[in-house]
Amino acid sequence: MTSSRAFHEASLPLFAPPGDEDEAIATPLAGRLPSYIADHRKRLRARFTEGGAGAMADYELLELVLFRALPRLDVKPLARLLLDTFGDFNRVVTAPAPRLLAVKGVGEAVVLELKVLEAAAQRMARARVMQRAILSSWDALLDYCHTAMAHRETEQFRILFLDRKNVLIADEEQAKGTVDHVPVYPREVVKRALELNASALILVHNHPSGDPTPSDADISMTMQIRDAADVLGITLHDHLIIGKERELSFRAQHYL
Repeated sequence: MTSSRAFHEASLPLFAPPGDEDEAIATPLAGRLPSYIADHRKRLRARFTEGGAGAMADYELLELVLFRALPRLDVKPLARLLLDTFGDFNRVVTAPAPRLLAVKGVGEAVVLELKVLEAAAQRMARARVMQRAILSSWDALLDYCHTAMAHRETEQFRILFLDRKNVLIADEEQAKGTVDHVPVYPREVVKRALELNASALILVHNHPSGDPTPSDADISMTMQIRDAADVLGITLHDHLIIGKERELSFRAQHYL
């Protein structure tokens, strides 16, 4: 695979050589961009400045992200290919790096831009809930969980640790799993709560299938953690299962 540095070198060929994955989708040109590409980029930037993301289609917003990674290319074909491959803007940004690199035209520079964007989105969403009373910031918590987990392709189990005032003091990934299973050990969950001097917990995990309906194993594991926490005076407030479009609350569905 051609290094992304090739796009920033002064001595670019007029056309990409056959088989060059980073350059196969768009057409690189030496020196200045042709006017139709430069004008297109200018128009997109102006529309975003004036109307924000709401004024742009997904592929146009994705083009803006790709401008930095591929400064000398027409990135519209690659933006459309990424959306065709993954389905929507969110799934493109959160796609695993190996799957992104398997898309013709994607190199390390593109992956870096997308992963920086993903990290920034998660950090901003997380900032809205850390050190805040979670039960009175529930919508912000759900937004954060969806941002961090809804589009993952494997299961992830997170624990939110709360103090006596239900302020979020820690958010930790406990385990990663496969597409339909993640190993969770109630003893480790309670042990970590004691280490953090937490008074309450919220469990969160995702279902890559998109359906947040709990499995028998999900229910059994939740009851085991609740019982172990009860013995030590730790409250299990809820267990959230995050799907692609919606979430399920064990508390709201009367599992707890």
